[in-house]
Amino acid sequence: MAVSKRIPTDGGQSLTQNPFDALSSEGLPPSPENAPADSAPPSATKPAKKNRGRVDILRVKAGRGGKTVTVVKNFVGIGLPEKEQLAKAMQRACGTGGTVKDGQIEIQGDKRAEVARILSEANFRPVFAGG
Repeated sequence: MAVSKRIPTDGGQSLTQNPFDALSSEGLPPSPENAPADSAPPSATKPAKKNRGRVDILRVKAGRGGKTVTVVKNFVGIGLPEKEQLAKAMQRACGTGGTVKDGQIEIQGDKRAEVARILSEANFRPVFAGG
């Protein structure tokens, strides 16, 4: 008969020494009396939303074989990496493909409402332009 070696899972012995016993709280500032334990310090609160400017959202069909594409253009002050991040977020939210070309974000299909929501969350001011 084979004897199996089992590892005890009952927790075993408790620690015989606490490594924090030797620490003292001398020299530390007192904790606030009336602040709840889960509240964030004032420096960690969110700053007010800063408007990052107007961006135009267009629905374009011309030159695309009859396919509709949502184009976002007129970004001011953001670079290509941030445009690519926005395009990825838009693609995920819309469930479609897209790209960044010539400083514009192109999303496949007429997805203007979803694109406007994402831009608003990123503190842009989306404007529906064109037809």
